[in-house]
Amino acid sequence: MTKETADFGIIVQTAGGPEALEWSELTTAAPGAGEVRVVQHAIGVNFIDTYYRKGHYPWPMTPLIPGGEAAGVVDAVGEGAAFKIGDRVAYTLPIGAYRTRRVVPADRLVKLPDGIAFDVAASMMLKGMTTQFLLTSCYAVKAGDIVLVHAAAGGVGLLMGQWLKSLGATAIGTVGSSDKIAVAKASGYSHVIDYRADDFAVRVKDITGGKGCDVVYDSVANDTWRGSLKCLRRRGLFVCFGQSSGPIVDFKFTDLVAGGSLYATRPTLFDYIKTPEELQARAADLFAKVLSGAVKAHIGQRMPLRDAAQAHRDLEARRTTGSTVLLP
Repeated sequence: MTKETADFGIIVQTAGGPEALEWSELTTAAPGAGEVRVVQHAIGVNFIDTYYRKGHYPWPMTPLIPGGEAAGVVDAVGEGAAFKIGDRVAYTLPIGAYRTRRVVPADRLVKLPDGIAFDVAASMMLKGMTTQFLLTSCYAVKAGDIVLVHAAAGGVGLLMGQWLKSLGATAIGTVGSSDKIAVAKASGYSHVIDYRADDFAVRVKDITGGKGCDVVYDSVANDTWRGSLKCLRRRGLFVCFGQSSGPIVDFKFTDLVAGGSLYATRPTLFDYIKTPEELQARAADLFAKVLSGAVKAHIGQRMPLRDAAQAHRDLEARRTTGSTVLLP
């Protein structure tokens, strides 16, 4: 099975709203040297997909095929690729996952353990390894640390709550509606704040007895960054790893001085899995957490791949909890 195949997927011809996502017939090439072709069984949806769709990030080609994580089965192998037909695999790449079949560089694939289902893997390759690097490498969280996580009921947020609990840290989460409080608490958060109803910075100070947090993980950005800085202890770390409310504006280095010699960083996963060795090590750590039961996937929505536009509408309207998975 090395010839081209006719498949289907989602394309974007012109940057825009969810309506820009079009169901289209595609041609999938045979894999070249060092490549593998994957029949995709499940595809994850992430906020970064909406940034690409809207043109906030540059497109490497037009039309764009969004999507950053998926899992499936190898159906063709190029020369020199260390996989075989029938292998269960998963990956995360910036774009290209919203399709029924695709060719992937072999050094960007990881083998999927038998104990992890395709939809679980697709829901956490990007989100789970983001959690892994944020909590182990961006800031090495340890027992006793106090950590604030925004969007605690989202795909990354629910994974972070469980991982933080396994590390012995105190996890404080914020959510955008009262109905998400119970969901976040069930995933390891000791305290959950509805930031639309309460001033989360004031609540965090109360919860910590005025001490503040060691680190704040903020994927909301423009709506929350000022409050996030107020939540930190002296020399604490502000980690902005997303911008669901829009990019941060008006930030000044003097804002870090005012908070007590604070640190700030804007990391992205792909700088932490740059080499095949980093990718394999982080995936192995993630899979071990999942197989041990310390971290469980929370798939709040499963939808047909054809309905990707609706998945984007729900995500941007904050009508989702946990991860959304598209099924080809």
